[in-house]
Amino acid sequence: MAERTTSTKIRRSRRDNENPGLLVRLLRWIERIGNLLPHPFWLFIILAVVVVLLSAVLEALGVGADNPADGEYIAVQSLLTPEGFQRMVTDAVENFVTFPPLGLIITVMLGVAVAEGSGLISAAIRVVVSRVSRGWLTFTVALAGVTGSVASDAIYVILIPLAAAAFKASGRSAVLGAVVAFGAASAGYNASLLITASDPLLAGISTSAAQLIDADHVVSPVANYFFSAASAVILALVVTLVTELLLVRMTERMKHEEDASGGAATAVLAAGRDVDVEQHDGTGTHLGTGRPGEHPSSPTTDDGQAAPISDHSSLLTYSRREVTALQASLLALAGFLAVYFTFLLVPGSPFRAETGEVLDSPLLTDIAVPIALAFLAVGITYGIKAGTITRPRDIPELMARSVKELSGVVVLFFAAAQFIAYFGWSNIGMVLAIEGAHLLERLDLPVLVMFAGVVLLVALFNLTITSGSAQYTLMAPVLVPMLMLVGISPEVTQMLFRMGDSPTNIISPMSPYFALVLGYLQRYYPRAGIGTLVSLTLPLSVALLCAWFLFFVLWWTVGIPLGPGVPVR
Repeated sequence: MAERTTSTKIRRSRRDNENPGLLVRLLRWIERIGNLLPHPFWLFIILAVVVVLLSAVLEALGVGADNPADGEYIAVQSLLTPEGFQRMVTDAVENFVTFPPLGLIITVMLGVAVAEGSGLISAAIRVVVSRVSRGWLTFTVALAGVTGSVASDAIYVILIPLAAAAFKASGRSAVLGAVVAFGAASAGYNASLLITASDPLLAGISTSAAQLIDADHVVSPVANYFFSAASAVILALVVTLVTELLLVRMTERMKHEEDASGGAATAVLAAGRDVDVEQHDGTGTHLGTGRPGEHPSSPTTDDGQAAPISDHSSLLTYSRREVTALQASLLALAGFLAVYFTFLLVPGSPFRAETGEVLDSPLLTDIAVPIALAFLAVGITYGIKAGTITRPRDIPELMARSVKELSGVVVLFFAAAQFIAYFGWSNIGMVLAIEGAHLLERLDLPVLVMFAGVVLLVALFNLTITSGSAQYTLMAPVLVPMLMLVGISPEVTQMLFRMGDSPTNIISPMSPYFALVLGYLQRYYPRAGIGTLVSLTLPLSVALLCAWFLFFVLWWTVGIPLGPGVPVR
C-alpha cells in the first residue's frame, strides 16, 4: 500500500511538472530572466562602467539642463578623461568610507547582534506566540512577522517553523502557519513597530541621493517611523483577513495529508528546551526539565554539546528562566528609555542642540547609536539572566559574529559607493532628475497617481532584484532628486519605495527565502511545489500592496507626519 501511494505521488508530481499552469510558467520565465542578472556586486561595477562611457557620449552631445533651483545650467561631465580616471583612484577609499549606509548598518547591527545572539528575540517570539488563543493566533503571528524584521533575515528561520508548529497545535494546517509567517515577515518587511536595521540603511541611501540636489539634506533613520509602526498593525490585519477568509479554506485539504505523512510539524508541545528549569507551553502545562539549551531527548555531538534540534517539537516551549530574563530585559528597556528621554527633553541636557530644538538633538539626528545601545542593553540583560552571556568577552564575540555576517553587504557597498559617486560626478543623475521633473510637470499627473506609479514600478523591479538595499541604491539617485524637484520630500519617496519593495518578495522565485519556504512546505506537505506556494502567497501579495497604498493615501490626505519632525506634505 505504501509503495502504491508513493507511486501515485510520483505520477502526480510528474504530471504537474509536465503540464504546469500559466502562472507557474510565468514564474519560471521570471526566474530564468532574473538568473541572467549578475551578482549585485558585478551589477554595480557594470553600471559604474556604463556611467563612465555614457558620460563621455552625453558630454559630446552637449546634454544638460537648467537647474530650477537657481537657474544654473548643469551639463553632463565626461569621466572618460585623465582627470576622471585619477579621481576614480584617489577618491575610491573616501567614496567607500563615507558611504552613508555603511557606518549606520554596522553600528545598529552591533547592538542587534547581542540581542539576537543572547536568545532574546527568539524567546520573545516563542513566549508571545505560544500564549495567545487560537482566535488571536493568526494576527499574533502576522504582527510578529511584520515586526520581526528587527531580527533582519533571521526572522525567517525563527518564525516560519515556529508558526507552522503553532498552527498545527491549534488544529490547523502547518502549511498555513508557514505561509502566514512568510507572508508577514517578507511582504511586510519594510513595516515594523520597532526601529529596524533597514531604517538607518535606507535613510543613508536616501541621504546620498537627496544630496545630489541639496548638499545639506539628511534623512533621519526615524523619518518613516510613525507611518511604519501604524502600517505594521494594518498589514497584520490584512494578513489575518486574507488568511481567515481565503487561505484557511485553501489549506484545509492539506491537513489530512500532513498527518498521514508524519510531517515535521506533527510533534508539537511535547518537550522542553531548558534544563535546570521547568518547561511550560504557555498554558501552564509542565513539560519537564533539562540543562539550558538542550532538548531532553535530543542527541549530543561528539564533544558532549547539545545537537541542533532537527524537528519542531520544542519550538513553542519556553522556560521560567527565559520568562524571568524577558521580564528583566523589559525593565532594562524601560530604564534605557527613561534615561534617553530625560537627556532628550530636559532643558540644559548636554544632548540638546544649540538651537534648543528637540528635533535637532543628536539623539534624534544620529539615532543609530541610541538604537544600538538599546538593543545592547536589553540583550546583555537577557543574556545574563538567561545564562547565555556568562563572560564579558561573550559580548564582543557576538558583535564580531554580526560583522562577519555583514561582510557580503560591505563588499556590495564598496561597488555601490563607486557607482553612486560616478553618477554624481557625471551630473547624469541631476540632468535625468530635472528632465524627469519637467516631464511630470507637463503630464500634470495628480500627486496620488504619480505615487501609485512609483509604487508599482518598484514592485515590478522587485520581482528580479529582491535585495531592497541594492534596488534602492539603483533607483534612489533618480527617484529621490526627480521627486524633490516637484516638491516631494526624500522621506516620502523613501516610504513609497518601502511600500512597493516588500509585498512582491513572496511571489518572486528570485528571493533566496522563496526556496527556503518551499523546502519547509515540502517537509509538512510533501506534494507542495512552486504552484502551491505561489497560490497561497499571491493573494497576500496583492492584498498587502493595495491595502498599504490605500492606507498611505489616507495618511497623506489627513496630513499626519511620517516620523518625528517629518511632515508628509
